Amino acid sequence: MTAIIDYGVGNLFSLSSSLKTVGETPVVTGSPEQIKKADRLILPGVGAFGDAMEKLKQDGLDKVIKEEALSGKPLLGICLGMQLLFDKSFEFGEHEGLGLISGSVVPMLGRLPDKLKIPHIGWNSLELTGKSRIFRFINSGDWVYFVHSYFADGCEKSVTAVTEYGITLTAAAENGNVFGCQFHPEKSGAAGLNILRAFCGLEDGI
Repeated sequence: MTAIIDYGVGNLFSLSSSLKTVGETPVVTGSPEQIKKADRLILPGVGAFGDAMEKLKQDGLDKVIKEEALSGKPLLGICLGMQLLFDKSFEFGEHEGLGLISGSVVPMLGRLPDKLKIPHIGWNSLELTGKSRIFRFINSGDWVYFVHSYFADGCEKSVTAVTEYGITLTAAAENGNVFGCQFHPEKSGAAGLNILRAFCGLEDGI
């Protein structure tokens, strides 16, 4: 059973529907008890980093997520949910993250060529930079859907995929059983469904 963590900032319906499409039975929940019972966890998110961390802390979900991840349970962060996995973010100040993947979240502004629009919205191809269990059903060159103005930096040892948007951006990173996708698998067609399918098979040791 996959628990989609509900803390008020995520595209839960689309993600839940995509999981059902790949044969998974998801539970959308903000309950620590249900989160602990799940086989694997997905942390979605849209909006600002600082606000999202505050919402997690209000109900103690930050501690529950860290405890479950450190116990070895598979955890997938999507978009803002991925960014929350890192040590800190510089979005509207400096904010502490969950610290499950080393690195920081930094703004595109001032780093991209001036001609490129921010936020980065749309389809971009992935370049897989290393083996990842959640990418075992996709290939380099597959296209996925992004919506973001910030990206993970200083995490070279953890990066499993990048994309090009004026500069090379971190598209995915992982640390053991903790995975992050800056793009939205639930909005990325067949490639995205194959990523979710792979993640949902992790407990089988595939």
